[in-house]
Amino acid sequence: MPPRSSFKGFLRLSLVSVPVKAFTATQTSKEIRLNQLHSECNSRVKYQKICPTHGEIANDEIVSGYEFAKDQYVVIDPDEIAKIRQESDKSVDVRGFISPDDIDPMYFSGKTYYLVPDGPAGHKPYQLLRDAMEKEELYAVGTAILSGRQQVVVVRPVGDLLGMTVLIYHAKLKQASEFDSELKESKITKEEAALTKTLIDASLIKDFNFAEFQDPYVAEMTELIELKVDGKEIVAAPEPEEPKIINLMDALKASVENARAGGGGAKPAAKKAAAKKAKVKTKMAPSAKAKPARKKKSG
Repeated sequence: MPPRSSFKGFLRLSLVSVPVKAFTATQTSKEIRLNQLHSECNSRVKYQKICPTHGEIANDEIVSGYEFAKDQYVVIDPDEIAKIRQESDKSVDVRGFISPDDIDPMYFSGKTYYLVPDGPAGHKPYQLLRDAMEKEELYAVGTAILSGRQQVVVVRPVGDLLGMTVLIYHAKLKQASEFDSELKESKITKEEAALTKTLIDASLIKDFNFAEFQDPYVAEMTELIELKVDGKEIVAAPEPEEPKIINLMDALKASVENARAGGGGAKPAAKKAAAKKAKVKTKMAPSAKAKPARKKKSG
């Protein structure tokens, strides 16, 4: 079954409008979500909405409010919110082009869409724009109305496609300068600086492939769930020992030797052996099978 587009619209640059479809780039189906259950019967826990004065209330009795002072609220009506919400015209308005170095990755929100041409009319202008941006090594920065709110976005070549990433507004991002007081300048010797550079050079990763990094939580949780379903008991491995703090120069020299012996930067695949030590162990325990949900008695 083909993926469903998040929205259809236009990528607009001056008088040029390229019809596009947007597909979310994240695989939400890969996440493992746990439900809260009653420990006695494994029934799923439901949440009730309680007013401390009147007890349980229905959804149509609930309004939204902003606390402007302690225990004092101003009620905001949905119709009032609708008046300030911006209607989406399903377009990404490009304000201009920037160098990739002009925007710090800190501003990337992590919400990315793939933009693809929508229909035959969109293919040629889409390709012209993507190819030109790749050749000139430029990103497009602009705005888009998403979920009723204007967002700043950056559009960039991703493979043969264009990717659109939502950015965090500057005012919402903590600046590094806010933590300057946490730093204390240290006296660095030439030998320490040289050894640190040698360590970095020896740890360079050649032919970096980000796909080698896999989420161990998903794999281990999947294994854990399968074992629990099969009625096996999980026995956790002992906690790893805390690293010992040694002399900085000795640590740098030993680290350089380790990096050189490993032939450069360690790859995730090379760390599998170490990861196995922390992997959960299993043993048979028929009595540990998951408890079935207890049926409610009728009458």
